[in-house]
Amino acid sequence: MAPAITLAAEAPKLSSANTGFMLIASALVLIMTPGLAFFYGGMVRVKSTLNMLMMSFISMGIITILWTLYGFSLAFGTHNGLIGWNSDWFGLSHIGLTELWPGYTIPIFVFMVFQMMFAIITPALISGALADRVKFSAWCLFIALWATIVYVPVAHWVWGADGWAFKLGVIDFAGGTAVHINAGAAALGVILVIGKRVGFKKDPMRPHSLPLVMLGAGLLWFGWFGFNAGSWLGNDDGVGALMFVNTQVATGAAMLAWLAYEKIRHGAFTTLGAASGAVAGLVAITPSGGAVSPLGAIAVGAIAGVACAAAVGLKFRFGYDDSLDVVGVHMVGGIIGSLLIGFFATGKGQSTATGVFYGDHSWTQLWKQCAGVGAVLAYSLIVSAVLAFLLDKTIGMRVTEDEEVSGIDQAEHAESAYDFSGTGGGVIGSAAHSPALATATQTKKVDA
Repeated sequence: MAPAITLAAEAPKLSSANTGFMLIASALVLIMTPGLAFFYGGMVRVKSTLNMLMMSFISMGIITILWTLYGFSLAFGTHNGLIGWNSDWFGLSHIGLTELWPGYTIPIFVFMVFQMMFAIITPALISGALADRVKFSAWCLFIALWATIVYVPVAHWVWGADGWAFKLGVIDFAGGTAVHINAGAAALGVILVIGKRVGFKKDPMRPHSLPLVMLGAGLLWFGWFGFNAGSWLGNDDGVGALMFVNTQVATGAAMLAWLAYEKIRHGAFTTLGAASGAVAGLVAITPSGGAVSPLGAIAVGAIAGVACAAAVGLKFRFGYDDSLDVVGVHMVGGIIGSLLIGFFATGKGQSTATGVFYGDHSWTQLWKQCAGVGAVLAYSLIVSAVLAFLLDKTIGMRVTEDEEVSGIDQAEHAESAYDFSGTGGGVIGSAAHSPALATATQTKKVDA
């Protein structure tokens, strides 16, 4: 009798459907960075609006180039558990048009550009903690160095095929550790070095445009579906659909929970609270949405909404000036979402790993999550603080006190966000840059 013939598993083939889906998801992730710019831009005072917008927008230029040159190779190449490398990916110069990402049905180029969008928004998240006081040139250098020294290694730990956290079994579907804890811890490290804004806890620093905040939050919510559902890299088994559903469910729960906390604690339902609560839910479900059920997503969102609402007030108690609550929302939300996997993972989503409430009585997954959270938090906080210290002692991180008080927009960008005189907000039309125009304006006021 002839021996049986065993056929090898059929190699993956390029899927036009999954490729198209991932290109759309990549575009959705990119739109989150302008959304973040509007979200942060509306939360600052008028005199800092343009600077806040630019701190996000510049990331789209700097990180794009760095990711193309070496970032992708270091993050997703295989070398060891701490950092990767693939010389064929340096400058994206030796990648075939239809060469597939290993184990998937999409080209390497598609995976690369999807991950590029993650690399762009992560340093942009940090900017919200530094509003009003950082030199734009120092910020540009900081994010270039931070992306290289902090983001790229952490991305390799969490998502690289030979990353130590990935091999340990730490679950991070779309960036709870690599993006949100990473950025939040970095923000805390930097603000501890550069100090508080002039007038912190003394002067009113209310958002100047809540409509801009709501617009930004809406764009973030919309783009987050690509951020989360796209991270499964395809639509063949329903896990991406589960993540899509859980993203919506957790975000709604977190917004309601934040508003309830706010009403009980402060007596009002605010638009800023609704926007912040939605972002807190998006952050928390990012690592966990592929592992929990929709009911679990409600729990994750509600817990994050209350916890993050409470956490934003800690800056006043402990005296660190986290301008736009990056620590309270992104670091705390990322920690909560990552750790709750250890309780709510059903074993029926992205993997068979279960949480404490679904049979993991030895708490195995929870301890794995703790290891990932603790390592990323400590590494990012310490290295970011050291990096900010070195930059501050060399080129200087902060604008002068006079420039901060008069407005960082004029000092750093020679522009203003709004035209209150009818003469235009740019350099040419601004009265601040035209003595004759300023004199004419004063004369009209006197005549009036």
